[in-house]
Amino acid sequence: MSEWFIANSNMLRASAFIGLLILLAIGEYYKPKRPLTASKWQRWGNNLAIVLINNLTLKLFIPVLAIDAAVLAEQQQWGLFSLANLDATINETILILVSIMLLDAAIYFQHKIFHQVPFLWRLHRMHHSDLDIDVTTAIRFHPIEIVLSMLIKIAVIIALGVPAIAVVLFEMLLNLTAMFNHSNIRLPSKLDRYIRTILVTPDMHRIHHSTNSHETNRNFGFCLAWWDRLFGSYQAQPKLGHQNMEIGLPYFRDPKECQVQRMLTQPFRNK
Repeated sequence: MSEWFIANSNMLRASAFIGLLILLAIGEYYKPKRPLTASKWQRWGNNLAIVLINNLTLKLFIPVLAIDAAVLAEQQQWGLFSLANLDATINETILILVSIMLLDAAIYFQHKIFHQVPFLWRLHRMHHSDLDIDVTTAIRFHPIEIVLSMLIKIAVIIALGVPAIAVVLFEMLLNLTAMFNHSNIRLPSKLDRYIRTILVTPDMHRIHHSTNSHETNRNFGFCLAWWDRLFGSYQAQPKLGHQNMEIGLPYFRDPKECQVQRMLTQPFRNK
């Protein structure tokens, strides 16, 4: 079964992405949390175009992706897990769960670093410059950030010796949960409280996209909701409430900044 998942990982990720995109788009249409302020179709067209550019960039500049690195690490017995012989001493399911948790923690810290280092923030702020937040905001990242993120992920996978099946499952989980928590769907408050004990919810992550700089530096998690609580970056609700808070950055607020060519040059332009 693991071999099948690994061999068909691209098909599985693409199918899950398209399926959830359609479901969340329907949910956003019928049960939106906030009214949109910018043209939805312009934003969607440009945000989806960024995905195509990012995929082409990865193919051009990084011949070995996360799953390839995991397969290579398993074959060569690289990484902490192999050195500690964990793959032979603990249950495979537990090892996969531990691997997913550690990879998610790595993404949390990477996200914090991209906010704290000026050069990295200039790359990452393109994600935050979206004037609205919905399911397509989850895939709006600068190509250079995508390349750096993949290199960091590969380094973590090799250093730990993460099983390839864990990488496949984590990549799918991260992609799907990021789409979910960026979506503009309205969840009942009681359901939101239950879900955010484990996973990051749309109401929890929306705070991170506030123009308020204090709130922008809260709720860094993409998948598991635990890291923000553990490391003191959790905020339960936005100061102005979800309906009154302003989404995006205090700068790059011209609707033309949603165009692909403008997004790609944002890291190299001043505020």
